[in-house]
Amino acid sequence: MLEIKASETVKEGSIFGQITQMDHEQLVICHDEATGLKALIGIHNTTLGPALGGTRMWPYATEEEAITDVLRLSRGMTFKNALAGLNLGGGKAVIIGNPKLKNEAFLRRFGRFVQSLGGRYVTAEDVNMKTSDMEYIGMETKHVTGLPEIKGGGGDPSPVTAFGTYMGMKAAANKAFGSDSLEGKKICVQGVGQVGQYLIKHLVKEGAEVMITDIFEDKLKSVAKETGAVAIDPNVIYDLDMDIYAPCALGATINDETIDRLKCAVIAGGANNQLKDEAKHGQILLEKGIIYAPDFLINAGGVINVGAEYFGGYNRDIVYKQTEKIYDTCLSILNKSEKEQIPAQQAAIAAAKERIEAIGRVKLPF
Repeated sequence: MLEIKASETVKEGSIFGQITQMDHEQLVICHDEATGLKALIGIHNTTLGPALGGTRMWPYATEEEAITDVLRLSRGMTFKNALAGLNLGGGKAVIIGNPKLKNEAFLRRFGRFVQSLGGRYVTAEDVNMKTSDMEYIGMETKHVTGLPEIKGGGGDPSPVTAFGTYMGMKAAANKAFGSDSLEGKKICVQGVGQVGQYLIKHLVKEGAEVMITDIFEDKLKSVAKETGAVAIDPNVIYDLDMDIYAPCALGATINDETIDRLKCAVIAGGANNQLKDEAKHGQILLEKGIIYAPDFLINAGGVINVGAEYFGGYNRDIVYKQTEKIYDTCLSILNKSEKEQIPAQQAAIAAAKERIEAIGRVKLPF
């Protein structure tokens, strides 16, 4: 296991340069030849507590792509946990490879790497990882959460993530349309994975006109049939006339190629890192008058769920009540964005940093 810390000498464009630019504390490179495990663990900030964030598994085209992803994701977790009021820092892990590689030995070996960090990082499930995978990881480390309900855990966090996204979307709709009702609103959900599916059900129940898209055609057809949502070709999503665009797949869908094509008043979805360049594209959205609900703010339901499990005494009703507060937080951030004429992303990051700095001062020795 190779550890790269932010205090190392910085060279522009290097890994050290990246972690310094994004203020990371640590990047851990994990490799095990016997199982074929290749993983990265990003620890961004532990001021508020241990760095909690899920592990995702993805067949990244390059190692550089994986490094960029884990650094961006772990940084987002710092802000997500801070705005959610959790006493947790930000971290994330990515495993490089086809999810079919997973087996007991593979996952337990990853658990050993997590354990070696001594509690600085706490893992949970993310893209292509399940509660059952956490069981195997949990055989080698206590620093894991998101376990199945049958094992005393909080179970799949996706429904709570979707609920928080739904709350954030309603807050953004209130800001854009003067009412948080989504009845009759044309909403396009991009990505019908676990979070997307639960979000679609909330929207359909409220009477929204829901369009959905996904790169997996069989899954798209199945969800359309189950929910009554209209299936759309993934290639035309950015050109549709819609009120709300809800990205719920992978990140960076708001970029130089798509941003001018979008015909919507609100962007609010469950995906992480939706802005490819948060400064540039956040400013463009502000100038275009598109209300953007920062992703790390409104998709925090999942981490609220696994955080409650990690600290013990899990209670689902309390988790949902805490997640419901995302509505008020989101509206407050959007009001700040409007008042100060700064991108919502910038306003949300500033609010997160304010809490981190304040609690950091509390922890100073007398």
